[in-house]
Amino acid sequence: MLLKVLGTAAGGGVPQWNCACPECSGARAHPRRRRRHASLAVRAAEGRWYVVNATPDIADQIESCPELHPGPEPRRTPLAGVILTDAELDHTLGIARLREADRLELLTTGAVRDAVLGRQHLGELLSPYTDLTWCELPTSGRPEPLDADSTVHISAVPLSGKRPRYAVAVPAGPGDDGHWVSALRLTDRATGRTAVYAPALGTWPDALQHAVADADCVILDGTFWDDDEPRRTGISARTATAMGHLPVDGPDGTARRLASLPARCLYTHLNNTNPLVDPTAPQHKVLTRMGLEVAADGMEITL
Repeated sequence: MLLKVLGTAAGGGVPQWNCACPECSGARAHPRRRRRHASLAVRAAEGRWYVVNATPDIADQIESCPELHPGPEPRRTPLAGVILTDAELDHTLGIARLREADRLELLTTGAVRDAVLGRQHLGELLSPYTDLTWCELPTSGRPEPLDADSTVHISAVPLSGKRPRYAVAVPAGPGDDGHWVSALRLTDRATGRTAVYAPALGTWPDALQHAVADADCVILDGTFWDDDEPRRTGISARTATAMGHLPVDGPDGTARRLASLPARCLYTHLNNTNPLVDPTAPQHKVLTRMGLEVAADGMEITL
């Protein structure tokens, strides 16, 4: 299995256009600290790739990854489709940017599909440009191959019913409360290797614990370093947990859980206020001592 990390930032990216916090200012002064919105490319088969979440940076992310470049025939692209872990704007706005495709396959849960179609009206908006094909993400109990010829199988791990702000008023469908935010479990049947990708994590359900217990690589939500970060930095009156993101540090933080796993564990989806954005921040040493890492844009992971 081959994974390419296309981005590692939370909504707004790093630097965020309207922010002059130390981390954003540092990224402007040191361009190597810049981070695109969190996204992952997964090779399904030779010459066929899926992108996890269509971010506002998707065009630049494709250009930064040679494996996703078109060719040799004009307008022929290795991008087979997009997988959505949730319906947040920073994970779906890039769908419109892909309107030049003749056909675009999207893998989502039903709740996410209905939000994108019903509230964002993307189907109506893009129908004059491209043919959107929606496929249901299989649940964790029944993984399915990404492609007919792919050894990589995928399943969605339901995490929570946290809805994006624009979809708060959407009537609940039967059984969709836990399917607004999902983790992805990717297993290569040829090697037996497994990766779990969860860029948004507000709770740690038993299903997630089961999914990561025997994983070889876990890439997890690292939006905030500690629970009070949003309030301390003035970006919100709520804590990290109340905003739908478990913090990295602290008694209920994810670092302690990840440190107990045999898997290689990396953090992604860093908010611009997170000190981990600064590669010289002492928090990196804390993670290193625990055997944990912070993912970097452009990183390649082979399992």
